[in-house]
Amino acid sequence: MRVVGENIEQRIIPIKEALELANEMGVDLVEIAPTANPPVCRLVDYSKFMYEQKKKQKEMKAKSAKVVVKEIRLGPNTDEHDFEFKLNHARKFLEEGAKVKVEVFFKGRTIIYTEKGEIILLKFATALEDVGKVENLPKLEGKRMYIMLAPKK
Repeated sequence: MRVVGENIEQRIIPIKEALELANEMGVDLVEIAPTANPPVCRLVDYSKFMYEQKKKQKEMKAKSAKVVVKEIRLGPNTDEHDFEFKLNHARKFLEEGAKVKVEVFFKGRTIIYTEKGEIILLKFATALEDVGKVENLPKLEGKRMYIMLAPKK
C-alpha cells in the first residue's frame, strides 16, 4: 500500500509496516483511495482531521448566500393606489437583495379575469425593470397566477 503523510515522504510498504509506523508516530492510518493500485493511506491524527473538515464545511455554509423570497398578493381588480403601494414595497425588497413573488389571487368567480391578472403582473414586472429581472413569465396554478422577480446584481 502507498503511504503518505505530513512528515514522511511517499512510499509503498506492506500493511503491517504501515500500522507499525502509525503506532510509532502516534497517529491514525486512514485509507484515502481504496480503489487505487496500490491503495493509498494517509498517516494523520483522525480527530484533528475531522475537526478541520467540519470547520471548512461550516465556513462554506456561512459564505453561501441565503435566498429570501418575499410575497406580494394582488387581486385582479386591484386599484391604482394599492398597486403603487405594493410596487414600492417590492422595489424595497429587491433593493435589499430578496426575490419577490408577485401573486394575483382569484376568489370565486373572478377566475374569469385571468387576462386582467396577467396584465397586472406584466405591468408590475415592467415597472420594476430597473431594479429586478423576471425569472419566469406569469404562470397560473389553481386560483393563483404568479411571477418571480430576482434582484439585478
